[in-house]
Amino acid sequence: MVARAYTVAFEGVEARIVEVQCALAPGMPYFGVVGLPDKAVSEAKERVRAAMAAMSIALPSKRIMVNLSPADLPKEGSHFDLPIALALLAALDIIPKDAVEATVALGELSLDGRLIPVLGALPAAMAAAEEDRALLCPKACGAEAAWVGATQVLAAATLNDVVRHYTGQIPITPAEAGEVAPAATGRDFRDVKGQERAKRALEIAASGRHHALMVGTPGSGKSMLAARLPGILPPLSAQEALETSMIHSLAGLLSDGGISRARPFREPHHTASMAAIVGGGKGAKPGEISLAHNGVLFMDEFPEFPRTVLETLRQPIETGEIMVARANAHIRYPCRFLLIAAANPCKCGYMSDPARACAKVPLCGEDYLGRISGPLMDRFDLRVEVPPVAYTDLDLPSSGDSSAVVAERVATARARQAKRFAGHNSIRVNADMEGSLLEQVAAPDSEGRALLAKVAERFGLSARGYHRVLRVARTIADLDASDQVRLPHIAEAVSYRLAVGVKN
Repeated sequence: MVARAYTVAFEGVEARIVEVQCALAPGMPYFGVVGLPDKAVSEAKERVRAAMAAMSIALPSKRIMVNLSPADLPKEGSHFDLPIALALLAALDIIPKDAVEATVALGELSLDGRLIPVLGALPAAMAAAEEDRALLCPKACGAEAAWVGATQVLAAATLNDVVRHYTGQIPITPAEAGEVAPAATGRDFRDVKGQERAKRALEIAASGRHHALMVGTPGSGKSMLAARLPGILPPLSAQEALETSMIHSLAGLLSDGGISRARPFREPHHTASMAAIVGGGKGAKPGEISLAHNGVLFMDEFPEFPRTVLETLRQPIETGEIMVARANAHIRYPCRFLLIAAANPCKCGYMSDPARACAKVPLCGEDYLGRISGPLMDRFDLRVEVPPVAYTDLDLPSSGDSSAVVAERVATARARQAKRFAGHNSIRVNADMEGSLLEQVAAPDSEGRALLAKVAERFGLSARGYHRVLRVARTIADLDASDQVRLPHIAEAVSYRLAVGVKN
């Protein structure tokens, strides 16, 4: 007779149910695992054997065969240890078969029977809820998995605890969701002296999720401004928090089972590989653009990134998802992020300062920013020059609004967009608009339309550039609490599109 347990195999953020079948048959003693397992899954039989020996359970002198179905789905990871052990215990009639079949299990076994935490408890709980089954996982994963709320989560410390639970000796208390991680505070826009135009650009970017490029000399405050951007972004909604946390769960970034409502802020170094940025490597793990889903991706020294890495950003910026293609799998990850890029005007960084510029000015600036291709530059809605701040200005009192005041304006603008797009599931902010909806919502008045037509003709705006100006103008109108996109809104949006020295 075949005993069955259930677990999951991960395809990106999707967890697919896997049936673990265990059969005992007469013959020479043998313990085999089939069903396209990787090395870690194949080694599970040794960990299961040792864990059962630690519980004084001797395996019978029979042929033990474990099949992972569907057999053509690749199985990766050590989380198959616990479901294999459960199927074997059910085949030995140590625990009831029906109770095991009502559970989705995942967890790694140590040689002494302890359950070691694994990645992906949150998406596994989602899959268990869809199958109307409970989730059994290591104790350290319980607080994370309990956030789903739609299914019972049983978190055990050892395999012995699992056996006692299924035999009715000591039931496992269902796990409770972990604490919400507090948002980091302390960085305020008022710490930045001057740079009012750059602050305004970041406020617009945060309000409508418009990608921005800042160009300025070293030390002008580009990184300082970007670091303060999370302080003005609204907290994640419940749906966004769950989407983001599922990706972070696969990457092992959730600490103590807590889910944060703060938007992620990722800042990869310019030496990062393509796999690190867009995803891939062993197991096709999510990259920085997916870890920044619903948050901010800050890329400092933007032209220093390898050209191949920069060009891979073009499609994810437009579609909001990335397909990681490998020989044996195609994994899809969401990556709807706000891209903030910073760059020096040239290699030496002082092209605008005659006293410090190198002898290659202005060709060095054209060559340096020329590393950013035209199609990629066309995807930046806001292009801002960040001029150097004189040291005499550093002693002046702080100017401009605090992050709290700016965050309130951003939240109000986001609320207007949420109300506007309430009937559109795939559209959350102005940057997502396209087609007839964009033409209807962002249609400017006659004066604004005339200005935009002149600009498009004079500077040769692409169709993408034309529509991106309309989206930015709609966001500026939302910040101005205006139902109609007017001439001043179009003019300001155009000014960021045609920033001197940042055009392409």
